[in-house]
Amino acid sequence: MSNPDKEVEVPSFFVCPISLEIMKDPVTISTGITYDRQSIEKWLFSLNNDVCPVTKQVVCDIELTPNHTLRRLIQFWCTINASSNIERPPTPRIPISKTEIMKLLKDTKSPELQMKSLQRLKTIVMENETNKRLMESVGAADYLTSIITAAEVNVADEALTILYHLKLSETGLKSIFGKSTDFVEALTRVMQRSASYESRTYAVTLLKSMFEVAEPMQVTSLNPNFFMQLTQILKDQISVKATKATLKLLISVCPWGRNRIKAAEAGAVSVLIDTLLDAKGKRVSEMVISVLDQLSQCAEGRGEILKHRGGLAVVSKKIFRVSSVASERAVKILYNVAKFSGNRSVLQEMLELGVVGKLCLVLQVDCGIKMKEKAMEILKIHSRVWKNSSCIPCNLIASYPS
Repeated sequence: MSNPDKEVEVPSFFVCPISLEIMKDPVTISTGITYDRQSIEKWLFSLNNDVCPVTKQVVCDIELTPNHTLRRLIQFWCTINASSNIERPPTPRIPISKTEIMKLLKDTKSPELQMKSLQRLKTIVMENETNKRLMESVGAADYLTSIITAAEVNVADEALTILYHLKLSETGLKSIFGKSTDFVEALTRVMQRSASYESRTYAVTLLKSMFEVAEPMQVTSLNPNFFMQLTQILKDQISVKATKATLKLLISVCPWGRNRIKAAEAGAVSVLIDTLLDAKGKRVSEMVISVLDQLSQCAEGRGEILKHRGGLAVVSKKIFRVSSVASERAVKILYNVAKFSGNRSVLQEMLELGVVGKLCLVLQVDCGIKMKEKAMEILKIHSRVWKNSSCIPCNLIASYPS
């Protein structure tokens, strides 16, 4: 704010209480304190604080009111001190108001104005965090979910894009989940019918966020088509983002009710194994193994693992190659298969594919206690079939549990 030869004293009321820098776009919040817009937006939205930094009062209304008088004073002061290398901040653009947002949302109910209003709302939501929170506070999510549920594909895609970029709070996510029992079905239809990979990604990502805050009863009544569409997204390899969101979603819903069976019957196991074969990132591999661990806990899932020509081999191969968590879950998958589906042909296959040798190796290396216990139990259960087999490498025979 000054050159080396001359210090200019800045009036204290020009300085933002948070950043202690001269304000460029002063705004007043509901507690009556004025801050620089960028600083208070970061405090409220990026850092998720809900109190005034100065008064410590809860900020009930997140609409930021421009302090035009103070802004003009700052600009005037900067102008008369221009010789001290102080730049005059430009006049900021007038921000969107709640009233304008509400009008646009109401216009979405009119067939003639719907698409134009949605396009304007999309521009607004992309601008900054303040607009996102303003839109959420006036109930934009309710308008958008109703459009996604009832509108034709292209209109629904536009509304979904806005809803996705709103980045709803936990309260907002619970609200849209609780108010519309049809909304999960609507997002499932987007995954199924939309020609846009982007919209399908938005749908599965939003579903992932919703189920992270869902109540157990909301997770147990999922339609089989839900799992079919998740499987299709994995199969289509839309994007890494979509793949990760789908895997996280499956991890969160599979433990509930008959969801494991529904996922297995939707063909998820085969696609998951193919994904594991091609996976380049460790995180994706770890999540795939976590889902397979869930599905191996039902007979339908184990049957699908055994049906896939590379099922047991690829799971066994990933032990010690991804992470300690992935290794432990891979051994759990082999345990479930060997204990509950271990007929003669399966046991022979495990022997020929080197799975038994890998389990013996688990007993030799430094790894988790639970992992060793699972491996030892598998080997003990089927010791009569495997113990004296020539398929086990000589260096591993000594580790076979007695």
